Amino acid sequence: MRGRAKPPAAPLPQRSGVDPVRVRLPADPAGAWRTVRDHLLDRFAGAIGAGRVDAMLSGGRFVGADGAPVAADAPYTAGLFLWFHRDFAPEQPVPFPVGVVHRDDRLVIADKPHFLATTPRGRHVTETLVARLRDTLGLPELQPAHRLDRLTAGLVLCVVRAGDRGAYQTLFRDRLVRKEYEAVARHDAGLVLPRTVRSRIVKERGVVAAREEPGAANSESRVELLEHRGGLGRYRLLPATGRTHQLRVHMNALGLPLVNDPVYPVVEPDPEREDFARPLQLLARVLEFTDPVTGVPRRFESGLRLAAWPDR
Repeated sequence: MRGRAKPPAAPLPQRSGVDPVRVRLPADPAGAWRTVRDHLLDRFAGAIGAGRVDAMLSGGRFVGADGAPVAADAPYTAGLFLWFHRDFAPEQPVPFPVGVVHRDDRLVIADKPHFLATTPRGRHVTETLVARLRDTLGLPELQPAHRLDRLTAGLVLCVVRAGDRGAYQTLFRDRLVRKEYEAVARHDAGLVLPRTVRSRIVKERGVVAAREEPGAANSESRVELLEHRGGLGRYRLLPATGRTHQLRVHMNALGLPLVNDPVYPVVEPDPEREDFARPLQLLARVLEFTDPVTGVPRRFESGLRLAAWPDR
């Protein structure tokens, strides 16, 4: 079976580091849509209202591959591509800068602050690492090769050109990247460390917290105590796998929930406004790997520090 042809390049530039939305008009064997407007109303009116769809059409917000606005009464053509920029909902600005640990013609190693999502998704679109870096660095193709949880700070490997993404994603998929995290949690003098924690972690879509359940282990983390004082410990966490919330789940299972964790052991109500004074005390401190393109060993270290463990 022959693959579907690659869609044409977007005729609209990014806005605030965010790509335009691409829509492909589907087949219409029943002839339900006489015009482009008919289809767009069926597709989007339920979410944004018919009046908003009509306003976008009259304002020339929907464009074709040539960049020209598509008229509301244009005949419906299955397979036609349209592009438009979404209206960005107001977002609470994350008041921390994005650091850049390393930049060359292939890679950007970013130092992501707490509270900033990695990629545009859901209610976090412009306040994301990718959108900020594309906009400030002038790199429209920039993409992350992996994800870092929104509440976790630290290193994220991004590729400058979309064509390089696969090679670096494969490193993470095949567990060829050594990842070292730092965390602050309570100290338990009776807990023997270091130790390796293995368990089966399940994360359901739409459920905030992951859970452990009986069965074959699908996650593994090594937990080391670096130092302790004042009832708290500073820990080095070395994940061998990458399940969602893995380190937070494993630390909680040891009776060591991370400082300021809003999910483990108890899911806190989603706040209307972020409390930026209470960041989750988890930092992706080190990335080490052999570059799949050059074959050169690479090691990067975050310049961030956890607030609950200030240097003395």
